[in-house]
Amino acid sequence: MKVAPNIGRYSRQVLFSGIGEEGQIRLAQSRAAIIGCGALGSLQAEMLTRAGIGSLRVIDRDFVEESNLHRQVLFDESDAASNLPKAIAAATRLNRISSTTSIESRVTDVNYSNVEDLIEDVDVVLDGTDNFETRFLINDAAVKLGKPWVYGAAVGAHGVQMTIRPHETPCLRCIFPEVPAAGTTPTCDTAGVILPIIATIVSYQVVEALKLLTGRISDLHGSLIQIDLWSNRLTSVRLNDTKSADCPTCAGGRYDFLNSRAGQLATPLCGRNAVQISPGTKSHLDFEVLARQLRSAGKVEFNQYLLRLITKSFEITVFPDARGIIKGTEDANVARSLYARYIGV
Repeated sequence: MKVAPNIGRYSRQVLFSGIGEEGQIRLAQSRAAIIGCGALGSLQAEMLTRAGIGSLRVIDRDFVEESNLHRQVLFDESDAASNLPKAIAAATRLNRISSTTSIESRVTDVNYSNVEDLIEDVDVVLDGTDNFETRFLINDAAVKLGKPWVYGAAVGAHGVQMTIRPHETPCLRCIFPEVPAAGTTPTCDTAGVILPIIATIVSYQVVEALKLLTGRISDLHGSLIQIDLWSNRLTSVRLNDTKSADCPTCAGGRYDFLNSRAGQLATPLCGRNAVQISPGTKSHLDFEVLARQLRSAGKVEFNQYLLRLITKSFEITVFPDARGIIKGTEDANVARSLYARYIGV
């Protein structure tokens, strides 16, 4: 938190009885983490910053592309042209919105090795991701650390939202015991997505976060909400206040998604025809050295945040921590081979 809240700035919000002056002060003393700064996360970040949260950690592994701009509201064409990481571009915009919210950007992949460190000192976690595996990872870490988190997802014109308070409400794995099998759920690649459903789900997520941060626990909706904007349908399934007796996370204290996995992690990226490669060991790339090595392989461009190699068939983007995104394939084995051929770590 940079300074005490300027109550005058938030006068219309303070007039709302659900927040009031006491709630505004609590917001100014609160810390939140947003995991994923794409469609959901970028709008979450703007709403929370404008609401006067004291500290915000924005975490994302990706960079801005032109195809993001129809739904990812913090970014513009210059961000895409500059190859800016989403977390960096978001922080730049958020700092212009408010000088009293402390913005921390993390350009990193959230995985079993770092998720606990990323959320251990915050008051609430918001889900801005696009895949179930990362959400199950967040759920494990949040339940283990006792951190409330706000789940949300949107594809096409359909969205879902629920709020998890560890050991008080069902967790994500109580409701969805297993990660859905590949090909069984729609993605932005198969069904597309429109901005209005993003805005709707984020509105639910942020208002739930505001209730948590201002201590208005009794006002939480306590449901799994499902919305289809195109068909004008909304359903709300009331959740029990007790965890599932069969849940391996809540009842069993087993955090399967926090277990170390040997070797690289290869993760297909939604709607991108791309695979992310996360090395199994820590590394730090020298972009100037790597750029010289790759000049003969294709077009090379880099800044302090990333290096990109463009060949006839593929586009390989690597970050300082040696994480790479291989665009032009959805085959993890092909992606690993290309990564090994050009990056070699």
